[in-house]
Amino acid sequence: MPFDLFEILRSFGPMATWLIFLIVFAESGLFLGFFLPGDSLLFFAGILASQGFMNIFLLCIGCFIAAVLGDSVGYWFGHRYGRRFFTKDDSLFFNKKHLVTAEKFYEKYGKKTIILARFVPAVRTFAPIVAGIGNMEYKTFLSYNIVGGFVWAVGMTLAGYFLGSLIPAEEVDKYLLPIIAGIVIISVLPAAWHVWQEKKNNHG
Repeated sequence: MPFDLFEILRSFGPMATWLIFLIVFAESGLFLGFFLPGDSLLFFAGILASQGFMNIFLLCIGCFIAAVLGDSVGYWFGHRYGRRFFTKDDSLFFNKKHLVTAEKFYEKYGKKTIILARFVPAVRTFAPIVAGIGNMEYKTFLSYNIVGGFVWAVGMTLAGYFLGSLIPAEEVDKYLLPIIAGIVIISVLPAAWHVWQEKKNNHG
C-alpha cells in the first residue's frame, strides 16, 4: 500500500474508519476492487488503531461486516448474470482473465475457495462471482463467506494492531516503510505462488 494512503487515512481522522469499510466492501464485491490494497489496508488500519487513531473493536466488526456483505454482492452478481460475464469485454474495471483465474481456483479448491481466495489478490474479488455463477447454494456460500471474512478481515486487522502495540508511538513512522515493504511482499506471495503453479502444470 502506498505510503501516502497511510497518511491520507491518518488525515481523515474518525472518518477514516468508514473509508476503510467502503474499500473493504468494494474489494470484496465490486469489479473495481481487484486493484485495491485490501491486505495491507487492513494491516495498517490495525496499526493506526494501536496508536489510538481508531477503535479496534469497531474497526474489526465493521471490516468483517463489509467483507461479508461485499462477497454476498459478488455472489448475487454471479448468480444473476451468470456466464454472460465471460463474454463481457475488458474495461477499466473488469478484466476477464481475473474471472478465469478465479474459476480455475474454484475448480481446484471447491467451496474452500471462498475462504482461501480472501488471501489472494484479484481472486478475492472474483471468487464470490464464480460461486454465484456455479449456483452454489447461498446458505453454503454464506457459511464459508462468514468464516473467510472473519479470518481475513479480523485476522489481518488484529495482526496490525498487535504489531503496532509493540512499536512506541513516536517511532511508528521510522518502521513504517519497512513494514509496508514486508506486507506488500506477503500480499503478493499467494498470487505469485498460484501463477508459478499454473505455469508448472502447463509445462508438466
